[in-house]
Amino acid sequence: MTRRLAEVAKYVGVSEATVSRVLNGKPGISEATRTAVLTALDVLGYERPVKLRGERARLVGLVLPELQNPIFPAFAEVVAGALAQRGFTPVLCTRTEDGVSESAYVDILLEQQVSGVIFAGGNYAQADADHEHYVRLKERGLPVVLVNAAIDGLGFPVVSADDRIAVRQAHSHLISLGHTAIGLLLGPIDHVPSMRKAAEFPDLPVARSLYSMEGAQAAATRLYKQGVTALICASDIMALGAVRGARRMGLHVPNDVSVIGYDDSMFMACTDPPLTTVRQPIGDMAQTAVALLVTQIDGGDVAKDEYLFDTELVVRASTHPPMSRRIGT
Repeated sequence: MTRRLAEVAKYVGVSEATVSRVLNGKPGISEATRTAVLTALDVLGYERPVKLRGERARLVGLVLPELQNPIFPAFAEVVAGALAQRGFTPVLCTRTEDGVSESAYVDILLEQQVSGVIFAGGNYAQADADHEHYVRLKERGLPVVLVNAAIDGLGFPVVSADDRIAVRQAHSHLISLGHTAIGLLLGPIDHVPSMRKAAEFPDLPVARSLYSMEGAQAAATRLYKQGVTALICASDIMALGAVRGARRMGLHVPNDVSVIGYDDSMFMACTDPPLTTVRQPIGDMAQTAVALLVTQIDGGDVAKDEYLFDTELVVRASTHPPMSRRIGT
């Protein structure tokens, strides 16, 4: 008990006596201090006193698929700042290779009595994935916001970059350079953002992989062997895999093949060559996701619609007019 009081007091910046008064429900404590102490208990992993467990913490779950792709840390940074300005503390959950699933994280967040959850890049975007944990959240009435396209019928507000506009921007750029042999390098066939991109140009050749550099390299190689001179990729990481695949075949980017990414994540201006990509407005999307979530937490109504944001083509050095090259190298 003494250790708990000391750790919570240090975390909040108040005396142990103040923490004790909060835990024992004594009067004379401001609401701000009381909330800070209860939030500190949650963050530090201590159970609340039984009489206080019915109150939700000022915690918000932020569930991401990974942190290796720089777009997700960038999104998390904006979300964390926006939540802090509103008095909330984010609880970051990233799925791991050792078996911590999105569903398991939802169980943990529910135990912590979070006020709401923001998901980015989750199972909701794949038609064939497990969606039972979203149903549980819906049944409990917990505020939730999903970031980027979701399957139909989940009943949560969704904040998305417009995949259709994004792929059209990339395609128009390549056409303007003179490319006619254009391919799409996309995610799994049941992945909604990839489905939307593919639907815009159903006649283009498509290769699919997981959102990894290694998978994208293998998939891009198949398209190069078909004679494709330009690739539109579903992420920057996949685009870097496509560049690597071209080089393994002895092809030069962009003289032999042009490559366009998607996200405009950190350091894409510093790659070799600097990557032409379609920029997601991560800052605006993150701020909107937080605003929608907090409105729900505060008891307000929000439309369970998809809020679409326009993307922006960022032209760098990985695209170039097509030049003759050997096909099927």
